Amino acid sequence: MKPSSRMWSAALLFVAALWSIAAFAKSPDQKIVVKDVGFSTPESVEYYSAEDVYLVTNINGDPSAVDGNGFISKLKPDGSVKELKWIDGTMKNVTLNAPKGAAVVGTHLFVADCNQVQVFDLPSGVQSSSITIEGSTFLNGMTPGPEESAYVTDSGFNPGFKPSGTDAVYQVWADGHHETILMNKDMGHPNGIWDHKGQLIVNTMGSGKMFSITPDGMQTELPSPPKGTLDGLVELKNGHFLVTSWDAAAIYEMNQEGKYTVFADSLKSPADIGIDTKRNRVLVPLFTVNEVVILPLDGAMKK
Repeated sequence: MKPSSRMWSAALLFVAALWSIAAFAKSPDQKIVVKDVGFSTPESVEYYSAEDVYLVTNINGDPSAVDGNGFISKLKPDGSVKELKWIDGTMKNVTLNAPKGAAVVGTHLFVADCNQVQVFDLPSGVQSSSITIEGSTFLNGMTPGPEESAYVTDSGFNPGFKPSGTDAVYQVWADGHHETILMNKDMGHPNGIWDHKGQLIVNTMGSGKMFSITPDGMQTELPSPPKGTLDGLVELKNGHFLVTSWDAAAIYEMNQEGKYTVFADSLKSPADIGIDTKRNRVLVPLFTVNEVVILPLDGAMKK
């Protein structure tokens, strides 16, 4: 039978689709926007390399509410949802209210949640502990620390984003042990945090400033981005830092001399970013529009 023109067209489209998939697998250097999939106030994205997935924390309502409805999604690197509610605060034996920053530390996932740090076993996702940090009000940013620990910031807010005066940085372990690294009501509402060779780098939501904290708790101000309401913070392999700013709707890149350039813009409410170390990507949750944007690290992505 002689193939018709319609059959030829269908065959060509099929081949083109296969080529496109293969090309993406080899060269994932494109912007991917994941939307309309069920995210609800996504606050952070963490790369879990052992499963090669992205873990997305969803506040699902008021960031200060102890309402038991937060959830964590699993997202595939191609942008498809593997499991929308992999960990679900409404399920029995799970405590998860308004999950914000997260950190994969060995075989544990630490999650900042109001005045608690929730700890889940990996890869199962079964909750192993719920750690209350007395005196905290708005635990927010997280980063892995030494000795199977994590660092977490308290942004110092009561409901309605009214200052509580509890601004602080804590170190916490999966067994529930935790220590205060620094507590200072004038920290400017700390948010993003990164452990840089034993020295903590922190940004702030309120003052829009950056500072470092030594192991003994000494605070030193660093150069600040042009615009504030800072949120996510990660360090790249070249020693540069990426910092998200709600005011700028952008991600800034700070070089080793403290100079800032715009890495990516046109990002509404960019929150706690992660890094896909396998593909060299930045993982950006957009808090108010329920989206996750995946960007290549090679060059700025602008509209």
